Amino acid sequence: MESLPVETRFTEFPLRQYGGFWLLEVMLNGVAAAETSFQPRPSDILLSSFPKCGTTWLKALAFATLNRSTYPPSDEHHPLLEHNPHDLVGFLEIYPKLELYESLPSPRLLSTHLPYSMLPHRIREQETGCRLVYIYRDPKDAMVSMWHQNKKEKKNRLTFEEMFDMFCEGRCVVGPQWCHAGEYWDESQARPEKVLFLMYEDLLQDTVGNLRTLAEFMGCGFSRQEEDDGIVQQIVELCSLNNLKNLNVNKSGTTLLGISKDGFFRKGGTGDWSNHMSPEMAARLDKIVKERLEGSGHPIISRINAKATTSIGSSNHGASEAKYIKE
Repeated sequence: MESLPVETRFTEFPLRQYGGFWLLEVMLNGVAAAETSFQPRPSDILLSSFPKCGTTWLKALAFATLNRSTYPPSDEHHPLLEHNPHDLVGFLEIYPKLELYESLPSPRLLSTHLPYSMLPHRIREQETGCRLVYIYRDPKDAMVSMWHQNKKEKKNRLTFEEMFDMFCEGRCVVGPQWCHAGEYWDESQARPEKVLFLMYEDLLQDTVGNLRTLAEFMGCGFSRQEEDDGIVQQIVELCSLNNLKNLNVNKSGTTLLGISKDGFFRKGGTGDWSNHMSPEMAARLDKIVKERLEGSGHPIISRINAKATTSIGSSNHGASEAKYIKE
């Protein structure tokens, strides 16, 4: 590990460049452990994401949907009412003792921030049957959300502008974000039966419809009776940001990862980047993403092209940005 390029400015924990991505050292240890020890099952479901792209919400929705027979969403003692989603759906690359997952009943629900190319080869093999769900978010909003969480955790070593520059260079946890997303997008197009690609913005706009798609992909589609009984809507309400954010279990303490639980719940919307970035900053990041993903059919490209035809920001945006960075 010491021979790998190192980056120490982005976080208090060193990042190492490996396979074209910047990973925390603890993640690199997890990559090696998972590659040698993890045995996927055909019924496994792996939730994948770049940090701050809807990971917590996807975990909650998938857990509630997959386990609705055991834990009805109306249950007053539902696990999501008493546990943070990250404590219910563990990260493949974080826990060195992978035998913990061996005791879980099938179908197992796990998660990862790893790029597709760094997943254990047994997961990537066609014959394993293991399914992956990837959630993608506009990188501008992802970067702003990452900034706020670091700020809340008092781990910011950089001004917003400095952190933005590093993000554009791909020097962040599992960055570059556009390369991370590109790998999963390509696989979703080549093997749609194995990789489901969800857009965070689409999930916000039509949560019910996307939840139905998620359930079908996981092999537990909703029955007509469940639809009539309002189970789908109950799951949506149970997993909503407002509901999770206001639960006592998510207001204090830390997850198994040592991160403050309330740091996973902020606005949860879209377009907050415009309150932090100047139009020039946004255009710079859009250009980087477009250069990497154009021609792939990735849905972010059409959104960037559509945005290019409209006016973003306002005449006093630069002044508000400078104020924010100073604070």
